[in-house]
Amino acid sequence: MMQQPLQGMLVVSLEHAVAAPYCSSRLAQAGARVIKVERPEGDFARDYDREVYGESSYFVWINQGKESLALDLRESADMEQMMDLLAQADVFIQNLAPGSAQRLGLGSDSLRVTFPRLVTCDISGYGETGPMHDLKAYDLLVQAESGLVSVNGAPGPWGRIGVSICDITAGMNAAQGILEALLLRERTGQGSALKVSLFDAAAELMAVPYLQARYGHAAPARGGLKHPSIAAYGAFTCSDGRELVLAVQNDREWRAFCEHVLQQPELITDVRFATSASRGTHSNQIDDMIQAVIGALTWGEVTDRLTEAQTPFGTINSVMDLIHHPQLRTHQVMVRGRPVEMPAPACRTTWQIFGALGSAPAVNEHGQLDSIKLKKAHLS
Repeated sequence: MMQQPLQGMLVVSLEHAVAAPYCSSRLAQAGARVIKVERPEGDFARDYDREVYGESSYFVWINQGKESLALDLRESADMEQMMDLLAQADVFIQNLAPGSAQRLGLGSDSLRVTFPRLVTCDISGYGETGPMHDLKAYDLLVQAESGLVSVNGAPGPWGRIGVSICDITAGMNAAQGILEALLLRERTGQGSALKVSLFDAAAELMAVPYLQARYGHAAPARGGLKHPSIAAYGAFTCSDGRELVLAVQNDREWRAFCEHVLQQPELITDVRFATSASRGTHSNQIDDMIQAVIGALTWGEVTDRLTEAQTPFGTINSVMDLIHHPQLRTHQVMVRGRPVEMPAPACRTTWQIFGALGSAPAVNEHGQLDSIKLKKAHLS
């Protein structure tokens, strides 16, 4: 069996909800042993829904292959057990409410004095400083605070991005930072303290609208599937009522699109559409021209022309369409003894062992006293 990059690493994660569990799930997939420390009542994300054979879809997704240990860290015996684990850990992750880790004696600064090789990662809503640092933050709140909501969707009522984008992005950033810190530790022998916030992760996603608003003419308006800078871009309806999306992003693609799809080669030399920037300023006119052509053709006729022109296009699919999509890669996990297919991790590697992680654990599944003693002996 091929060795995995984090094989032999121990990650202790005092986690709940999505951001920290997402982070530690990436480390588990790379071979790390992840001990998920939960409250005695368990991670509240276990109760988000009951869609996967009675288990939470969120929990099943980002807790595969972890070991669950339920501790009440206000109790001295449980805190002693926690410190025993941290003494052997390579990484400690936590996303408790602001200030909670420090009040428990698990602040990253003090832990790294005691365990100098430990990599600590604190995931928060708004960071360690600033006027909002002590506020709780969930994904919707950060979508709103960061401006993501203001550029998402079509004009009309506000809409949230339909997945936990701030949590997921924060978890991704945390996982990347941890890998960098582990690489640095190989060189220096010292751990690092990492700080990741949902707000910082979301704000970085907003870099292009931010730059446009601060140094350009204005912030982009909500345009549905249209792009604020690029044309031809967006959804168009064929004569048979089927919709497709186009994304013409450079001059070469525009020339082929005009010639083979619109069949109006004279547009290639029209100064209004000669460059990507000029096309962006005339996007409404371009959209009208495209809809006039596509609206007179069936979906099959349009896709034949698009294929000939090598124009990037796609179909607006539902979630059920995704389930049956020919490009979808899945892997299998067991939930309550039954196989569950879910989308596979996006990064394909030579060391992936699909199905080897096992299912998401029950609360305190690995917390029996004899079991913990065996784990300590194994880790030491």
